[in-house]
Amino acid sequence: MNKVYPDAATALKDIVKDGQTIAVGGFGLCGIPEALIAALRDSGVQNLTAISNNAGVDGFGLGQLLTTRQIKKMIASYVGENKEFERQYLAGELELEFTPQGTLAEKLRAGGAGIPAFFTKTGVGTLVAEGKEIREFDGAKYVMERSLVADVSLVKAQKADKAGNLVFNKTARNFNPNVAMAGKITVVEVEELVEVGQLDPDQIHTAGIFVHRIVVNATPEKRIEQRTVSAAK
Repeated sequence: MNKVYPDAATALKDIVKDGQTIAVGGFGLCGIPEALIAALRDSGVQNLTAISNNAGVDGFGLGQLLTTRQIKKMIASYVGENKEFERQYLAGELELEFTPQGTLAEKLRAGGAGIPAFFTKTGVGTLVAEGKEIREFDGAKYVMERSLVADVSLVKAQKADKAGNLVFNKTARNFNPNVAMAGKITVVEVEELVEVGQLDPDQIHTAGIFVHRIVVNATPEKRIEQRTVSAAK
């Protein structure tokens, strides 16, 4: 089975549709699949539910899909870098399911592992727990959280072999392995593609069984949200 596609648009062409749930890796702008997000924007699909730690920044990352009004709902942990997100949410134009960061990671991991729900102390007694089952274990209260499974997952890795085994670069690993697991179809954007057998098995972070399609973007922009430099002396 050939998993390698010539470009991001081709990789998404026959799998993205209106109304889908799309999970996207990254933390801030670190480790986001830039080319795949741009191709998703250009596909014109609408009414998406996007699962991601945050929504990029204005005009970049998932922020592009907010500008084009392709996202109807965000399941996220942090949205503080995006003014358009704030505007749409406060205007009632965008649904938001706020999820604690660790809970979001576990929701994705559990979804990929076939676990439908789990209990956590995080959020008990807060708005996060409203409408959810609360159960007591060993004298402590826990809230039940449903896992997350995406129709399509978009992932960024530093390197892959042609079987889809992935290696991530330091902090760019972040949510990407969990997002890869949680997708019914997982598409991965990589900077380097190698032959099967060239990766050290002990260095592989995500197994190729979770990966369905691969595209190469050798020169991503890797934009920084807020660049701070010291004054010249």
